[in-house]
Amino acid sequence: MNPTAKLHTSMKIALAQFNPIVGDLTGNARRTIQWMERAAREGADLIVFPELSVVGYSPHDLLDNAAFVDAVAAAIRLIHSRVPKGMGAIIGAPVRNPNPIGKKLLNAALLLEAGQPVQTTAKMLLPTYDVYDEYRYFEPATGQEPLVFKGMRLGVHICEDMWNLEEYATYHMYDRDPVAELVAQGVDLLVNLSASPYAHDRHHVRTGIITTLCRRHGVPFLMTNQVGANTELIFDGDSRVHAADGSLLACAPSFQEALIYWDTASDAPCHVPAHDRITDLHDALVLGIREYVDKTAVFDDVVIGLSGGIDSAVTAALAVEALGPERVSGITMPSVHSSEGSVSDSEALARNLGIAFHELPIRDAVNAFEGILKPLFEGTPFGIAEENIQARSRGVLLMAVANKFSRMVLTTGNKSELAMGYATLYGDMSGGLAVLADVLKTDVYALARHINERAGRERIPVSSIEKPPSAELRPDQKDEDSLPPYPVLDEILRRYIEERQDEGAISEATGHDRAFVRGILDAVDRNEYKRKQAPPGLRVSVKGFGGGRRMPIVAGVNRAAIEEMMNALKEESTA
Repeated sequence: MNPTAKLHTSMKIALAQFNPIVGDLTGNARRTIQWMERAAREGADLIVFPELSVVGYSPHDLLDNAAFVDAVAAAIRLIHSRVPKGMGAIIGAPVRNPNPIGKKLLNAALLLEAGQPVQTTAKMLLPTYDVYDEYRYFEPATGQEPLVFKGMRLGVHICEDMWNLEEYATYHMYDRDPVAELVAQGVDLLVNLSASPYAHDRHHVRTGIITTLCRRHGVPFLMTNQVGANTELIFDGDSRVHAADGSLLACAPSFQEALIYWDTASDAPCHVPAHDRITDLHDALVLGIREYVDKTAVFDDVVIGLSGGIDSAVTAALAVEALGPERVSGITMPSVHSSEGSVSDSEALARNLGIAFHELPIRDAVNAFEGILKPLFEGTPFGIAEENIQARSRGVLLMAVANKFSRMVLTTGNKSELAMGYATLYGDMSGGLAVLADVLKTDVYALARHINERAGRERIPVSSIEKPPSAELRPDQKDEDSLPPYPVLDEILRRYIEERQDEGAISEATGHDRAFVRGILDAVDRNEYKRKQAPPGLRVSVKGFGGGRRMPIVAGVNRAAIEEMMNALKEESTA
């Protein structure tokens, strides 16, 4: 197809940037029907939904339940029966594999028309890395053919099927190129159904991939992506249409549901939206909090322990934007080591945000625990155990308030602290959702400044931003007593955790001594047992702690021994 040619068939296509709830087949089907009816009223010929739109991404082991799969088939039949006459709908759903050999299910896209048989195609490339585990459930398609609607040949494929470009693929695992194979069969339009989670810079990566595909094959490209959040995964939407030359023709707003339209006869360009990393990070976290609280539907309100520091301040500000101030309460719990600013900054924050605020001193609780432990601890120096009694006393109080008033505790620890184990099990790690678990400390500061700039006033007290970070568990304690400066630490953590660089590469890139780098990497590995007991955290990077990073707790990795072995092998090979 000529890259500048228009489609020969004029058609109005709706992109349904849809937010399903995992497993809510009745609700998802009902809303799918409502969106189809709305699109029909607004003159659409075809509506395209995201990957697995009927069940939400990802249903995980719900797919092992035969009754659930039967209910999915019933939901598909219901949706099919309600497709408006003269209109088509492409939905995503798991369907049973007709082949008795292989996995029982296919990850499918289905083209539904009133009174017509269902046209089905299935996903060919099944990601099994990071947070994805699709080969656990699905059989990969051995081939794909275009779906035909009103004379237009649609190259329908699903999410990962478009991500196998050498320039962009993080993992080069596939020997097939579904997009190229569809184009070779003759297609008028490439259509991708996605459930592609948000991560830093993901918008620009998608743009690069789709633009490359359009220019390489000379075919327009439509992508409809899921929006919303399910547990740790946040979906930003970012649905769009690109012309055959790669230019943007239509785009949906990020981080919200949307129904947008594109007329295939139109080549009018769309305004290219600006994407700032910290703005997107902010919006992703706000969406993640709202979705986790509302979709779990266990607790309506949240409670946060306020320390006067930057992490709890940012967590509270994000929670207020997600849920409203009436659903957020803050509790400050000073100890004998707390500074005056710990209480006054917490109180100022609560006042700025308009949330309920309470002060519950923990001195008596700490004294009581120390009294109970005195027969065992007597004669030993003050140390980590005594420091952690304070953190755990706070955890007990927060959980008591949460239980009494049916609230969820939001934990406030950031990725830098969790990486290094600078957090207390059953203390500040106690709660239902870890909001900042995938946000490095330097980005926490950037978020704080962004929140104030966005509001045009001081929501987070400047004193909380400017004070040296401290856990305040012993006299005059500062984070840098135990950790490197955060800009130094975060660069090493980012390279190790997110870019998966080894000790030597990190040392060479940063200029830091290998022994210094090794100490940080060893601390990350050593504290895996803590992170395994942490609440779920919102994933916003390409590699967060949680389902996408599966490290063993019991392991005997010794970097010094590995280096010695590698050096010995080099000497042997050159001998």
